[in-house]
Amino acid sequence: MTPTAAHLASIRTPLLGWYDRNKRDLPWRRTKDPYAIWLSEVMLQQTQVSTVIPYWERFLARFPTVLALASAPLDDVLAGWKGLGYYSRARNLHRAAQEIVSRFGGKLPSSAEDLLSLPGFGRYTSGAVASIAFGEEAPLVDGNVARVFSRLFEVEGPPGDREREATLWELATLLVKGERPGDFNQSLMEHGATTCRPENPLCLLCPVRDACGAFRAGRVDELPPAKVRATPKKLTLALAVWSHADTLLFARRADSGLFGGLWELPAAEVDEDATPEETTLRLTAALGAGVRLESQLGTVKRQLTHRDLTLRLYRVSGPQRPSRSESFQELRWCTPTEAAALGMSTAMQRALEAAMTALA
Repeated sequence: MTPTAAHLASIRTPLLGWYDRNKRDLPWRRTKDPYAIWLSEVMLQQTQVSTVIPYWERFLARFPTVLALASAPLDDVLAGWKGLGYYSRARNLHRAAQEIVSRFGGKLPSSAEDLLSLPGFGRYTSGAVASIAFGEEAPLVDGNVARVFSRLFEVEGPPGDREREATLWELATLLVKGERPGDFNQSLMEHGATTCRPENPLCLLCPVRDACGAFRAGRVDELPPAKVRATPKKLTLALAVWSHADTLLFARRADSGLFGGLWELPAAEVDEDATPEETTLRLTAALGAGVRLESQLGTVKRQLTHRDLTLRLYRVSGPQRPSRSESFQELRWCTPTEAAALGMSTAMQRALEAAMTALA
């Protein structure tokens, strides 16, 4: 059932007032720069605000404009992203900046429709940037907004359900129409992050409690239903620690997949119970050069969102030092100091530290 205009107003007006009084003082809320706002939205995907703030400030200092980002080598961009995870965000950010320069003269387009044509811009990011940076009545739905709507309008269905998602976007489209669409969208996200929380929501402090169907029906704890999380898959990688003089061999992965586009100690996927002979064959195939396993230097374990990751470090050598491989975009011999400037995942950084400790 479509909400009445009065019902929508009973949500919109109180939420905007609440936002004006209670919004957190976040650095990207102090700027009108569309690029800075876009960067914050990308960084905030699957990452907590407290983690994002210093990264956002450092990244903007290093790449202060769309042109600066578009002109930078991808390695520099990935290095600036190091530690934030979900590196496809950084790759898409870089590609989108280059398209903004080539197609839009270096300025972000102001409509959600045009933004949607850029790499990394889905419906949420397009709506967020168009509404917050340019004042367009563009809807958005993220996890916080979905939870708020599920409770306000008693929207049934589990997260990811197609009919539920369509309903949420319809509600977002209705509610964003009116004054200050960017602030209203932010009020929804702020409300979900601080008051209409997943656990222990602060209903007594809620500015739209009287308009909330779940509150009236005593169903706040039921809506939305919890998302069923898949058990993380186990992934074991054998890492080649190949030293020569003061350098180690590093490899850059293909752009797609886990750790796409990032640098690493050359890795090959192995079975959890792989023998040394099997590990040797996998590393030889990955590097396209003969490999001898000399010793195991240690193991690093990391818990990723969808994977239990085990990195096994092997000191290796061979009759010929490889310089290229079909399995990697690039091979490079670097000192550990030089490697620090490469875009490398936190997991691989820990592996490198463990390797250096073992070699010392």
